[in-house]
Amino acid sequence: MSPGHTRRHFLRAVGPASLAAPLCAATAQTRPSPSGRPPNIILVLTDDQGYGDLGCHGNPIIRTPHLDALHGQSVRLTNFHVAPTCAPTRAGLMTGRDCNRTGVWHTVMGRSILREDEVTVAQVLSEGGYRTGIFGKWHLGDNYPSRPQDKGFGEVLIHGGGGVGQAPDYWGNDYFDDTYFRNGVPTPCQGYCTDVFFREAMSFIEANRDHPFFAYIPTNAPHGPYTVDRKYSQPYLDAGVKESTARFYGMITNIDENMGRLMGHVSQLGLADNTILIFMTDNGTSEPGFNAGMRGRKGSEYEGGHRVPCFIRWPKGNLAPAGTDIDRLAANVDLLPTLAELCGLHPTAGLKLDGKSLVPLLRGQAPDWPERVIITDSQRIEYPEKWRQSAVMTERWRLVNGKELYDIRADPGQEHDLAAEHADVVAKLREEYDRWWEELLPTFDDYCEIVVGADAENPSRLGSHDWHDVFPPWNQTHILEGQVANGFWAVRVAQAGEYEITLRRWPEEANTPITGAVPGGTAIAAHAARLKVADVDTQQPIPEGASGVTLTVQLPAGDTRLQTWLINDAGEDRGAYYVYVKRN
Repeated sequence: MSPGHTRRHFLRAVGPASLAAPLCAATAQTRPSPSGRPPNIILVLTDDQGYGDLGCHGNPIIRTPHLDALHGQSVRLTNFHVAPTCAPTRAGLMTGRDCNRTGVWHTVMGRSILREDEVTVAQVLSEGGYRTGIFGKWHLGDNYPSRPQDKGFGEVLIHGGGGVGQAPDYWGNDYFDDTYFRNGVPTPCQGYCTDVFFREAMSFIEANRDHPFFAYIPTNAPHGPYTVDRKYSQPYLDAGVKESTARFYGMITNIDENMGRLMGHVSQLGLADNTILIFMTDNGTSEPGFNAGMRGRKGSEYEGGHRVPCFIRWPKGNLAPAGTDIDRLAANVDLLPTLAELCGLHPTAGLKLDGKSLVPLLRGQAPDWPERVIITDSQRIEYPEKWRQSAVMTERWRLVNGKELYDIRADPGQEHDLAAEHADVVAKLREEYDRWWEELLPTFDDYCEIVVGADAENPSRLGSHDWHDVFPPWNQTHILEGQVANGFWAVRVAQAGEYEITLRRWPEEANTPITGAVPGGTAIAAHAARLKVADVDTQQPIPEGASGVTLTVQLPAGDTRLQTWLINDAGEDRGAYYVYVKRN
């Protein structure tokens, strides 16, 4: 995508009178709720918690009293689907577009980076007059122009990458008393990660109580490693649950406790009646156990991989009565157009959405809701492959991998393949998939470039998590091990000029020599550092004890690849895991 291909205006206010008004003035006028002001929005998204990891969904072991109470107060989307893994779900949720369309179909390899021209729900709401904040896990890019602060969030507190302790995260984070990135600046925070993210969100809500706000709380929990205070896991151990499940459930019980605090705080501020509170999860469960009768878990194309809870509460929003179950097919891509309509905003015609507004369903005003087809898949490779771990869904049918057919109403556990008996249905759903695939296919070779040398981020820190062409060292454990791997970053040089590019084995904050080791780490041998970018291919010796090697080069503006090597006599092909790029 060309640097200038960026949508600057995202919405217009609904209503004939607004159409003639200037865009920005019109978009500041959101539709008032019954209370006379636009609704606030709180969206809680947990990580790797499945449909069955809730007491209200029949799990006989887990303790989630606050989420169970929210379930009773909400309209529930019971046939709600996402992508089978983290970043793809977030891309669809944020943009209202199929994740594969946005450049995000993996969790690493530069394929978890949101395209520069994608418009997020935060941008739509921000332009509509909302204060916006994110607290937790973004996982759609750690560099400009794909960071949350580049995508409509005015207040940001996040960890790096796809989880606490992953390679893009601040070095040494371990869930307790970590350093997170506040508006791009590393900031020490006291407490357990989930407690910190909810606490910060509640402070944001209180500070913006007199304005419409959007508080997005995407927790990293209960994503592994399953780290939680013993007081949360011990009751499950005492009940005879195995250690990993006890920790996993303990993390969810801690989330539930924070949900109780959040709901109490919103009520105490007098905001509950006019706040849309949404709870959902990003994919199927990552832990074996109760799965509500579904086949498959996280990463699976079967129902258990992508059917998740979605509770929506808005007491004064004229929704269907609390406790209503809506079993019509819906997905994460529907939330952007749904929230836009509930808030009286409408994305411009130039923004192609795959989702549709669920407002008629939420208000019980859709007796003739039309049949639709929703497609989800789990690619998790550099370049998508047709039919790979895919599900083509209708109200009744699930076509899996283009071959297996299940009647989900009669067979929710997907045990009986009916493809032979219903060849006509298979053919029809394959046609739907073919059209979808052909539309997306031209974009699969495109990279989502990290922009270096931009005023918005200078210097930029590149991490091996985003290497292309190789499965990369994406976790800090891989850095500790000195994993032998190498790939390239797809970058866009924003401005021609002189650049200082520093190659490191450890991030700056670790303050450790390239050939040295932090506690628990393995030393590597290396005597020279090589850099290849644009038409530059240069190397220099690594001084003894040096934590980084800086090469000063002249770069032209434009798209290119950047690759590095830490050279040793053994001939190992190991790249510098961390590279800092500064335009002088």
